[in-house]
Amino acid sequence: MERRLVLVRHGQSEWNLKNLFTGWKDPELTERGLEEAREAGRRLKAEGLKFDIAFTSKLQRAKRTNQLILEELGQRGLTTIEDEALNERDYGELTGLNKDDARKTWGEGRVLLWRRSYDVPPPGGESLRDTVARTLPYFVREILPHVLRGETTLVTAHGNSLRALIMTLERLSPDALLERELFTGAPIIYEMNADSTIASIKDLAGPPAAKGERAEASPEGPGRDDTNQ
Repeated sequence: MERRLVLVRHGQSEWNLKNLFTGWKDPELTERGLEEAREAGRRLKAEGLKFDIAFTSKLQRAKRTNQLILEELGQRGLTTIEDEALNERDYGELTGLNKDDARKTWGEGRVLLWRRSYDVPPPGGESLRDTVARTLPYFVREILPHVLRGETTLVTAHGNSLRALIMTLERLSPDALLERELFTGAPIIYEMNADSTIASIKDLAGPPAAKGERAEASPEGPGRDDTNQ
């Protein structure tokens, strides 16, 4: 029996482009983001994949990415379940600010701590640990059973909510999780064993949209950020 799970971070959003802390705000995809989503669908089609069910967040950048992927696969009417458990990390009072504005308000050291730590939340927001606590139980309860039944399952979400799943799937430490790069619109295909361990991983990031040209989700620099989810 094949047990296949595919994770995709949404395509570039308007706030990704502006390098703003996004969190639960709901900007649309840029033209580049729309193309990244379509390209994700084409790559999955080239792999010969068809999905039995899809999951996504309540935020339109993920929902639109999911929609475009399924359109490329000829699966527009596929059952898709939306849940805020898959929403991005909530950045609280940082939401809507760029890094420079945040540094002016709270200082460079404090902002760096919020961005790079696993368990220190920004004011009014979530740490990555909080995001894991919100997202992982939903995955175990609602998504994983489909995979273990042999249903090929698509999850289209956000940099940090996907990291919460990857932490468990790839058995990463908190430090390793913070360094895990997730490129916009780049599918990751997991083949799973019956005991929920990973048999193989295939990351479809690469040309024609090279890794260096994609918006990344690691914590440093323009386009490499946990701020731009």
